[in-house]
This record gives sequence, structure tokens and C-alpha cells, in this order.
Amino acid sequence: MDTISHAGVPDEVVEDTVAEGAVPSLLDQYLAADFPWYGLDEGWDGRRWLASVCQGREGLEYGTLGHGDAPSRRPSDPTPRRFVSVVTVPQRDRRPSGDGAGLLEATSMASAASVAGVALLADSWPWELDRELRQEWMDQQTHLAWELADHLDGDGWTGLALPVNGVPSRFRYRESEYGWVLAGQAAGVYLGVYGVGVSAYGLGLSLMPGLKAYDTP
Repeated sequence: MDTISHAGVPDEVVEDTVAEGAVPSLLDQYLAADFPWYGLDEGWDGRRWLASVCQGREGLEYGTLGHGDAPSRRPSDPTPRRFVSVVTVPQRDRRPSGDGAGLLEATSMASAASVAGVALLADSWPWELDRELRQEWMDQQTHLAWELADHLDGDGWTGLALPVNGVPSRFRYRESEYGWVLAGQAAGVYLGVYGVGVSAYGLGLSLMPGLKAYDTP
């Protein structure tokens, strides 16, 4: 039975994997999506790369395009990271699960906010903690990220206008000690954006057909 997840995204997802013996390339997985991909517009002149996709039992649930420095979880690396990641979540109504055993909640702007918030935390491990305490920290912070995503009009979130395909669009914006998170929407999708070392102000988003500008692993 499929698991009903927080904010409409199934809990049981598999990143960048499919059945053994039939593994398409990461680019092919992106190109097979039934929704459009968004990334930073031409104002971004840094590196672009395919980050990850999440496959669920019902198909592709969401994916992320990276901009700037790729993830580096080496605690000894003294170089501050600078990156922006754009998460695209398709707009989907509440729907039956593929096995008919339950319902999947509709996706929402909170879906994009929670995915972006948890991803930002996953890239901000407190390396000074031992493994057990680190996991406890991650569990606590993930729960907090979900709670914050469910209250986009609450304290801690502010409004921010960014261009999407050249048209000013309203986003919800939140800063933390780990970085910042944005949540908004475009035609057919919800958008979650998170970054570190790069200001969210002045960024723009646009459709990325073909993904030709993005490096593959």
C-alpha cells in the first residue's frame, strides 16, 4: 500500500533508481517527466547540473535542478558553498494509488516548500555531532520544516516577487541559519527553491526545455 505523505508527496520514493536491469540515464529520467522543469533564468551564469529525481510507485514525483557548487559533505572543506537548487513538483489532484489500496493527497505549494526545506537541511548536517545525535537532529529539523511548510502565511515567512518566465510572481520566502527557502508556483507545477551563499533577491526562474544547459553526473 502506498504511504500517504506529508504535503501530498508519497513517503516511499526512490531517488535516481528504477528496477534493476532497466536503468535509464538520469537525463532520460528527467526527459520522461510528464511536467515541465524550471530552473534559474539566463541571469545565472554559473554552473548548472542535474541534481536528483524522486520516483514513486505512481511515477516521477518531483525533481531538482542544481546551480552553482555541487553538494560537498566533507566537513574538512573550508570553502563556503554557493548554490541554488530549484525543485519542481507537478500539480496533481488527490488521486487513487496505483494499487487501489489508498489515496494520494493532492500536491500543493506546501509540498514544494517541505521538499525544499528538508533538502536544505539534508545538505547542512552538523558534522560536529556523532552519527546518532546527527540523525536525531535531522529528524527534529525535518519535522520543523514540515510544520513551517504547512503554515506559509505564518510567522517567519514573508512575500517576495521573482520573475517566472519574465512575469513577476509571488513567492513565500524564509531565511534560517542554514540558508533560505522559497515556495511558489507556475503553470502546472509548484516550485520550491533553496540556496546557500547566494541572495534570493534578484534571481529569476524560467522553463528549461531539453535541459541542454545542465551537466549530467
